[in-house]
Amino acid sequence: MLSQYKTMNRQIRAMSLPTMYGMLFTALYDMVDMFWIGMLDKEAVAAITIYLTLFLALEILNEVVGTSSVSLLSRSWGSGDIDLTRTIGEQTFVFKALLGSLGAIVLILVLPHFYRLYTDDAKVLSHGLQYGYLRSVFVPVFFSSYTVNTILRSTGDAKTPMRLLLASAVLNMVLDPIFMFSTIPATSLKGLGWGMFGAAVATCISYSFAFIAGFWYLQSGKAPLTIRVKGLLHLDWTIDKKLLTIGLPSGINMLLRSLITIIFLKLVALYGTVAIAALGIANRIYQFCGMPSNGLSMGSGILVGQRLGAKQFKEAHDVTLLSSVNGLIFSLPFILLLLLAPNQLLSLFLGGSSVSSEAASLLRIYGLCLIFMSISGGLGSAFFGSGHTRPIL
Repeated sequence: MLSQYKTMNRQIRAMSLPTMYGMLFTALYDMVDMFWIGMLDKEAVAAITIYLTLFLALEILNEVVGTSSVSLLSRSWGSGDIDLTRTIGEQTFVFKALLGSLGAIVLILVLPHFYRLYTDDAKVLSHGLQYGYLRSVFVPVFFSSYTVNTILRSTGDAKTPMRLLLASAVLNMVLDPIFMFSTIPATSLKGLGWGMFGAAVATCISYSFAFIAGFWYLQSGKAPLTIRVKGLLHLDWTIDKKLLTIGLPSGINMLLRSLITIIFLKLVALYGTVAIAALGIANRIYQFCGMPSNGLSMGSGILVGQRLGAKQFKEAHDVTLLSSVNGLIFSLPFILLLLLAPNQLLSLFLGGSSVSSEAASLLRIYGLCLIFMSISGGLGSAFFGSGHTRPIL
């Protein structure tokens, strides 16, 4: 029995660790943006905080279809039905791109009104619109890059998404200072000096690279599953309905969290631009620290779905429990970091500025929350893998 658990644990880590690292690299997009933007001014940090709060609400569309597709893809792949898996993958592409396009239009229309809900600082608004309009245009590309990763992970290839995300994160790190600053910090090299617009350009190029490279790989015949272009030219409502409904409870759950974030930001905004900036940095750090748990949940969810597809119910149960244990183990360094070094972390993203005691306390509270998130993330793999998402809601 012990050897069986060891074998299963190796499988969980083989699938989940690349997913975890990939999600950490994804989180680096916003973390790197926040680091360089912190060198501009506090108004720039406040601007990206407000934008990402709105963007989180839009990501509900990605969450709904993404959660559904993980369940459908992994179960059909586990059952050995390659043709059905291919069709589901193709419909995930076209349906997500459609939703992303509609979401981008809405985002562009509401963006200036959303900023004015939180601040009348003209500098914050200027920074936010420079950054937000371009990021919003590329929402369909962002959604599609996630689809590439989902298809590959659900068919057993977790390493390629990790490599794609690593390459695009490094690209973002390199391009950010070149596009943002007239003189690249700590060097004598000249940059383009585009400020917040440059940060958005760097991020959009990085997203586009991840999508184009991943889509080419799915077309090349080297991936476990090949996607056909002709399969992207129509909608299959039978599958699309499942993509919309299975993950809907998860989407509603995310909507509730997003609404709480929007309200919380409004309360914090009463204390001014500096408070908004500090909250934005604390939230980005917390989300980054939660990536190991999320990666394990996603990787293990795929394993659960594959075992349910193969009718190996006892193994699916054991995968869930082992995933919870792993989630706590891998989150422990981040928990300690939030509890013991909140001031240093926050100061790093504020250009070395001093940090208020309230902001440091918030980060310590987030450290305690991370304990429960790490355990519940592993348990969540049972629901995501089975497609039974209502209990999570």
